[in-house]
Amino acid sequence: QVQLVESGGGLVQAGDSLRLSCAASGRTFSTYSMGWFRQAPGKEREFVARISRNGGNTYYADSVKGRFTISRDNPKNTVYLQMNSLKPEDTAVYFCAADLHVTPTTTPSRYEYWGQGTQVTVSS
Repeated sequence: QVQLVESGGGLVQAGDSLRLSCAASGRTFSTYSMGWFRQAPGKEREFVARISRNGGNTYYADSVKGRFTISRDNPKNTVYLQMNSLKPEDTAVYFCAADLHVTPTTTPSRYEYWGQGTQVTVSS
């Protein structure tokens, strides 16, 4: 079992930055990959970024590449999403999720555990 709790969301203006955090507990943190997803009203949940178990490999959606950075601190059981140059279209509820599979994936259904989400709103 893995429990995930996101924090760090808020209301910002276009061009601002935010850093989201996701604290994990339960199973040993370094044994699973982590991903960030987001869901805007009326839209499907979409992949944002993922990071491998040791943090050595990262992968981003094209829409956030160059603006967002995913990282993890295994001793602190925490994964981060640094979001820079935010745009109104980044407005969504952001979720962290744990992937216990070996093969990397961006498909939400492949992630076994999810946090409750944190709202990010970017005003123009």
